[in-house]
Amino acid sequence: MKWQGIIIGFAIITLAWIAYTTSYFAKPQPKTGIAPQKGFFAPDFTLTTLTGETISLSDYYGKAVVLNIWASWCKPCQSEMPAIQEMFERYEFEDVVILAVNATSKDSLGNVQEFIEDYQLTFPVPLDIQGNVSSIYQVNALPTTFFIDSQGLIQEIVIGGPMAEALLDTRIQNLLD
Repeated sequence: MKWQGIIIGFAIITLAWIAYTTSYFAKPQPKTGIAPQKGFFAPDFTLTTLTGETISLSDYYGKAVVLNIWASWCKPCQSEMPAIQEMFERYEFEDVVILAVNATSKDSLGNVQEFIEDYQLTFPVPLDIQGNVSSIYQVNALPTTFFIDSQGLIQEIVIGGPMAEALLDTRIQNLLD
């Protein structure tokens, strides 16, 4: 009798564990301490732009997002920014958002402002002053670009650059398909 109780107890605990892990892993789960990867949810963040506007990634749920992390001194960032501006203009009235987050913790506000003026950027530029977004996304090279679908899942990550307009356009089209 004693062994039957132990076996039944073990079976109940096993079934409970299976039910828990099945329900937990049935939905994609954000991972902590792990760099965001393709197929994982993009971690949310809230930043402020030079104009004082507050922007959160979650504000754009339901839209495709091109999340580019850059700095004004970065040569590949400088080279690809005109293509990013072109994509902003091309997709401005579609369900696509360009978020070019400046890694301000590795830059200066004056240089960022000058860069935006020199490149005539018309999209909002969130400022990562504390380096939180760079840390959460574990950015080790600039530029780094995350292509995020309308459900908030990362579909592709491009580390380094510069990306050409055609490449950006193709990746944005993939997000929209």
